[in-house]
Amino acid sequence: MNTILKTPRGLVAALLAAGVIGGAGAGLATAHFASAQQTSIPAAVAAVPAGVPTTAALPSFAQITAQYGPAVVNISVSGTRHAGAGDSDDDDETPAAAQQQQQQRIDPNDPFYQFFRQFGLPGPGMQQRQAPRDVPVRGEGSGFIVSADGLVLTNAHVVKDADTVTVKLTDRREFKAKVLGADPKTDVAVLKIDAKDLPTVKLGDTKAMNVGDWVLAIGSPFGFENSVTAGVVSAKGRSLPDDSAVPFIQTDVAVNPGNSGGPLFNARGEVVGINSQIYSRSGGYQGLSFAIPIEVASKVQQQIVATGKVEHAKLGVAVQEVNQTLADSFGLDKPEGALVSNVEKGGPADKAGLQSGDVIRSVNGQKIVASGDLPAIVGMATPGSKIDMEVWRQGKRESLSATLGNASDKATKVASKDDKAARGKLGVSLRPLQPDERKQVGVDAGLLIERAQGPAAKAGIQPGDVLLAINGTPAKDVEQVRAAIAKAGKSVALLVQRDGSRIFVPVQLG
Repeated sequence: MNTILKTPRGLVAALLAAGVIGGAGAGLATAHFASAQQTSIPAAVAAVPAGVPTTAALPSFAQITAQYGPAVVNISVSGTRHAGAGDSDDDDETPAAAQQQQQQRIDPNDPFYQFFRQFGLPGPGMQQRQAPRDVPVRGEGSGFIVSADGLVLTNAHVVKDADTVTVKLTDRREFKAKVLGADPKTDVAVLKIDAKDLPTVKLGDTKAMNVGDWVLAIGSPFGFENSVTAGVVSAKGRSLPDDSAVPFIQTDVAVNPGNSGGPLFNARGEVVGINSQIYSRSGGYQGLSFAIPIEVASKVQQQIVATGKVEHAKLGVAVQEVNQTLADSFGLDKPEGALVSNVEKGGPADKAGLQSGDVIRSVNGQKIVASGDLPAIVGMATPGSKIDMEVWRQGKRESLSATLGNASDKATKVASKDDKAARGKLGVSLRPLQPDERKQVGVDAGLLIERAQGPAAKAGIQPGDVLLAINGTPAKDVEQVRAAIAKAGKSVALLVQRDGSRIFVPVQLG
């Protein structure tokens, strides 16, 4: 099943498990593909100025493939998916078709919807509900052997909902595999097959890897087993908009559906990552491939083998990117760091004294450049460990320490703030929240935005939003908000709550 996730940039992130097809008689749709896409290796290195010594030679991918290729396996899965009302058996539905189907559904706020619903009848634009049923599914992916006694690493999404997992070696032997554990947060799964003296890969170190280094992928794109593709490292520590805590390795290695779970080798033949995702408009390879660093996968493997489960640490905050407008609003010299928009009440961050509007600049001395750097660091830490943070608050640097919690613990409601404002340079009309409204929204106090126009509307502020703070400072009444706007520069950062979520919105003042 090619799982395609929409992103704000208009691209799609495609999980690479090949052709999981619904329906008992369906097969892998590989006949339309003539061959797996390959990336050739240049025959010569670019010209080097005279007198400059050249010590690096192109790697021999043939030697790497011959030595470690036998440790790369093909994984096929079968199982059932519970199809509820409105689910389709067609897993190849295009985004356009899905959008058209969505447009045909009636708005639940439509009074006619409520009228038909009370009688249990399908209304205009509604389809007759069908009884839930189990739909057979099949799929393929890749993996690699990390221990001679049968431990195999792959992606969690490759074996998701699988009843039967079969591992096939390059010598054509097949084994039924047991899923020891899978961690959806990092998309890593550990399998065990009953075999001995198996070929294994050698694990490397991503810290020693540089952008521009050669890398090699081996996998089963579209079911073509043990296909080899090569390219270079495009970037390290990439954060993707999929709520992942993984600092991905970005490459231009050609990977396609079916490469999921396969190894990414460096030029020394060491595994430095697990191929996991691609970014594409079509669902196929377009030059943007992402791999899970091997250090992340190894840590997950150790926890699963030892305890059968994986624990991740949590700080208890929601963060967002700092753009230039927000940096100007908070008086930062650069648009860097993780801007705290939500603080979980009673959580580790709350106990450490973190507040909405703080900008986390570093953790344990490691610089936070993009907001995604923070969850990547915290997610790989051990629950109960202590971290030291440098934060930017009200134009000053502060140092805070926090003891991390367990991400599996149930989160509580976030802390809240107060606000109020009137029209002017900002372009909003506000009123205090009534007691029942405060209870419904989940804040102790606040201002309801009744009207948004001018700069606020242009920035995306909407009627119904609840204004909580300006430039990180709670605004408790209209006069306080007016004063904050009067002393602001060319922009302000508004903390607003909408549909239970909080976010800072930068507004260029009129």
